[in-house]
Amino acid sequence: MDGRLFGPGPVLLGHRGLGRGTVDGIRENTLESFLAAAALGIDWVEVDVRRTSDDRLVVAHNPANADGVFYADITGTEATGDGALDLHELLAALPGGVGIDFDVKTSMEDATRDRAATTMAQLAVVARREARRRPTLISSFDAGALDIARELAPGVARGLLTWVEFPIGQAVAMAAHLDVQVLAPHWGSLRPNEREPMELQRPLDYVVDVVHTSGREFLAWCPTVAFAQRLLDAGVDALCVNNVPKAIAALRELATV
Repeated sequence: MDGRLFGPGPVLLGHRGLGRGTVDGIRENTLESFLAAAALGIDWVEVDVRRTSDDRLVVAHNPANADGVFYADITGTEATGDGALDLHELLAALPGGVGIDFDVKTSMEDATRDRAATTMAQLAVVARREARRRPTLISSFDAGALDIARELAPGVARGLLTWVEFPIGQAVAMAAHLDVQVLAPHWGSLRPNEREPMELQRPLDYVVDVVHTSGREFLAWCPTVAFAQRLLDAGVDALCVNNVPKAIAALRELATV
């Protein structure tokens, strides 16, 4: 891959569409949520991807629905009939100018599949196509899945996600040697926390600078609005935000101060 994924930045990504949970009466990971975010002028959307028993890809954050039924155990028709959004329906409706971050959710059942038959392998086909018409990122907490994406969709950018309060030093070093283009830590790793109190943390601008020096871009996810400004001041390339309308309004207001 050549060039910067996020361009001159910084850019905003809508987490699960318009935001996590229900935002302005619209539920996360629904077609309405993604289209509402696009209508507000969001740069990118983050899309949770899961696989059903018949190899359909649906948009869902948790491995099971509200009734405790696992998507890996039901068909795509059953999943969409219960309210899950079909990934292809979303991609057909989402305006081409909106970038997409596929957050690929590895299932336990992927452990018994060949690499070419995993959830990531199914998504790689879709990602290669989308990358021809919009900015595209494949992200995951699963380093093994990202390696599969490297094999099967080598021209598509890859991003390593790290969980809440994951040690940021390890995350920065790991991303640098995993052949990914983006490090995407949760904002909880970027402030003093139970695992890494203040005396064990580098300054935020130092962390961002090391990521950039290693040749990676920096995507922070789910910060508060106040912390989002600190991240922007430190030079991050992108923010994945939980409430798109509030984030856009607040960051615009801060830009005019």
